[in-house]
Amino acid sequence: MIRFWAGTAALVAMGVLAGQAFAQTGNASRGQRVFNQQCRSCHTLEKGGASVAGPNLHGVFGRKAGATEGYQASEAMVKSGIVWDEQAMADYLRDPKGKVPGTKMVFNGIKQPAQLADVVAYLKQATQ
Repeated sequence: MIRFWAGTAALVAMGVLAGQAFAQTGNASRGQRVFNQQCRSCHTLEKGGASVAGPNLHGVFGRKAGATEGYQASEAMVKSGIVWDEQAMADYLRDPKGKVPGTKMVFNGIKQPAQLADVVAYLKQATQ
């Protein structure tokens, strides 16, 4: 039993470290270009920015999914239980409909791992 809990704790710690490492591996400058090409038409980043087709993303990391003031998220997003961190963001942006079936987001996802890491790095930096 002790071995089980020790193994579980190790897996959790590795997951946390992997999420932190994920954002650190991306290039925020390249991520800004990808964001501008694929995301900016629906999302703003600045504090107090409008929620357009999608929610404003300022302060998104650490926030519960579906809890952006001034934006009515889908019931699926609200009930998802997601708290946005680097790994949750990457998982969602890779396959939004797979991660949160019923999401309002019409984007099909970022399939290239390097682009995904770059966008997450940019969002981590630009939404603070």
